[in-house]
Amino acid sequence: MNVVAIIPARYGSTRLVGKALLDIAGKPMIQWVYERAGKARLVHDVVAATDDKRIFDAVKGFGGKAVMTSASHKSGTDRLAEAATNIKCDVVVNVQGDEPLIEPGMIDEAVKPLVDDSEVDMATLKTKILDAEELNNPNIVKVVTDKNGSALYFSRYPIPYVREQGQEKNIHYKHIGLYVYRKDFLLKFAGLKPTPLEEAEKLEQLRALENGYKIKVVETKYNSIGVDTKEDLERVRGLWPNRKNISK
Repeated sequence: MNVVAIIPARYGSTRLVGKALLDIAGKPMIQWVYERAGKARLVHDVVAATDDKRIFDAVKGFGGKAVMTSASHKSGTDRLAEAATNIKCDVVVNVQGDEPLIEPGMIDEAVKPLVDDSEVDMATLKTKILDAEELNNPNIVKVVTDKNGSALYFSRYPIPYVREQGQEKNIHYKHIGLYVYRKDFLLKFAGLKPTPLEEAEKLEQLRALENGYKIKVVETKYNSIGVDTKEDLERVRGLWPNRKNISK
């Protein structure tokens, strides 16, 4: 089974323009993401997919693989699907280009269900929420699953609602936005029309659930920080000296 990690990256980010190229410890952010993804045991190749020549040139400059995609895509999934169309692979990992602290082990955990079970077409990750600030932050997506680990729903709202006080412990989970798809399912998924719940929550994964597809959700001990704002960037830069096992 050939597994390829694709990193969708655009320059015109709404909240932090050009963040893929912002410097962290002497390297552009996308280089850290690229190198970390390449350390995953189950990943055979890594490709950056971008609509901007500056990002394309930066990836080529550090010896990485990159492809140019259309500038008209409305989502990272659409960009991912275009890139995957021309890449020979069985499984595609969607690695967010703004998570330079991503652990290679997280990627392996998300890929494993597709390796072990031919019925799984899409997988992602969750980790426990341990503080109220995260739980009530609409920028942190929550997920609930069934007993088999399939997603029931994703929401920006704190789900599940706890009716009685004192029962809140260890039942809330944060969704980690790392996705793994079988290639044929990815192309089908990208071709589906946006759905009402997806548009209400602004969460693409709800399109799969609303169309009756299952999403396997694996619990991980790892966490990651998405760089969406200047504050996020400074936080990541501050964590860097204490980060273990970062490639040099």
